Amino acid sequence: MAQSKWNHTALLVIDMQNDFVLDDGLMRVDGGKAIVPNVIKAVHIARQRGILVVWVVREHDPQGRDAELFRQHLYSPGKVGPTSKGSPGAELVDGLVIKEGDYKLVKTRFSAFFATHLHSFLHSEGIHNVVVVGVQTPNCIRQTVFDAVALDYQSVTVIVDATAAATPDIHAANIFDMKNVGVATPTLQEWSTADA
Repeated sequence: MAQSKWNHTALLVIDMQNDFVLDDGLMRVDGGKAIVPNVIKAVHIARQRGILVVWVVREHDPQGRDAELFRQHLYSPGKVGPTSKGSPGAELVDGLVIKEGDYKLVKTRFSAFFATHLHSFLHSEGIHNVVVVGVQTPNCIRQTVFDAVALDYQSVTVIVDATAAATPDIHAANIFDMKNVGVATPTLQEWSTADA
């Protein structure tokens, strides 16, 4: 019985890429580096439980043609823009590795569901529950979570200390909003000891 819930759960690891996490990242999220150890642990726990690990990453056309309008100025000839496809900034941070059986999904907007096949993929895998980690809380985490709620996933969970924003206050405010739409917000410790 315990195994069955985890078989229908996916861990979405969002934007844990060098450009968002490292000190010299082009789109650095100040709280990102501190959560790397917890994201690594969450991935480890997910694999132990047989939870599908989905790596959600941004990869943009080097000319920025698929970036949001407000970000297109960051891409210009001879300059590597944020998370340009094939750039070091687009790579996962050290310690996070895509393994056989994991799934990688590329997005070009905040939500992992927007203009991607994520929902149909999860549906075909029998996934009813999503657990979210990564950066950053007011943007990609929030938009993905609100879309998951709108798409009627049975349970949507955000691990509070494996997600981050530019400041603790911004993080807390967004966690509060997500809690108010029925999202579970455990700590990594609480999630790691939860029964299926």
